[in-house]
Amino acid sequence: MKIALISDTHATGPTPWMQAVYDRYLAKADLLLHMGDMTSKELWSFFMQHPGFHAVAGNMDEWSLSGELETRLSMTVEGGLRIGMMHGFGLSGRPLSGAVAQAFGPDYDLLCFGHTHEPAWIDYDGVRVANPGSLRETGKAPTLAYVHVAADGTMTRELVQVPREMG
Repeated sequence: MKIALISDTHATGPTPWMQAVYDRYLAKADLLLHMGDMTSKELWSFFMQHPGFHAVAGNMDEWSLSGELETRLSMTVEGGLRIGMMHGFGLSGRPLSGAVAQAFGPDYDLLCFGHTHEPAWIDYDGVRVANPGSLRETGKAPTLAYVHVAADGTMTRELVQVPREMG
């Protein structure tokens, strides 16, 4: 299974660049998970075209979008893989990855968060905690991550630096 992780897109809507990113990196993933700060309902609607799309609210999302999304999401997917998602704001303690692991507890295989715009891949007592960084068209170099899940449940992460020039 291939899971695409994105976060902190901070966009007012889909752009030609985001369409190119979707076509090249996201469309063929089995799951597409967004960890908040899409910021616009238009971008959320764009990502809804993916049949395995799930998202959580971020602290910068407009009110109409944050009303549609949960702040935390738990799911069990193919093969019994237990995934937890949240943006990551409002948690005390550092590092934030540890606070996310503590907030969900040990009954997960993969926990995903955003907010920091910094990629992370950390193991907390057998629970993998991932942050894909920020897939923002402007500012710091945009990143996304794939989590590859093997038939035996083994997970590996692939961090992708997305070019600013797409098409």
